[in-house]
Amino acid sequence: MRVLSAMLLSLTAIFAATCAMAATRLTPTEIQTSFFDGKAFTATTPSKIEFKLTFTPDGKVTRDPVGKSGTRGEGTWKLSKDGFCTIWKNAKQSCFTLVVAGANKWTVMRGPANVATWSR
Repeated sequence: MRVLSAMLLSLTAIFAATCAMAATRLTPTEIQTSFFDGKAFTATTPSKIEFKLTFTPDGKVTRDPVGKSGTRGEGTWKLSKDGFCTIWKNAKQSCFTLVVAGANKWTVMRGPANVATWSR
C-alpha cells in the first residue's frame, strides 16, 4: 500500500510539474509581441557571454556582443508552430521555444537544452 501511495504521489508531482512548465511557455504570438518589436534586449549564454539582440518586425535580427567575447551577427527570424526560428548569416536554421524564468527573464530552449537567458 505504501508503494502504491508513493507511486501515486510521484505521478501527481510529475503531472503538476509538467502542467506548470507548459503554462510558462510563451506562444509564438507572445514572443513576437514581447521581443520582435525592434527594441534591444540582453541575451546571456550559459557560458556568461552577453549580447544585445534586436529582432525587428520585418524579420531581421542582429546580435552585438556586450563585452570582448562573442561575435556580431546578422540574420533573419520567423515564427514556428511552438516558438521561433533564426537563420544567422552562413548558418543553418535553428528553432527555439521561450519559457518564463522569473521577473523579466526568459529561458531560450532548443529542444531540452537551455541555450540562453533573455532579460529586459
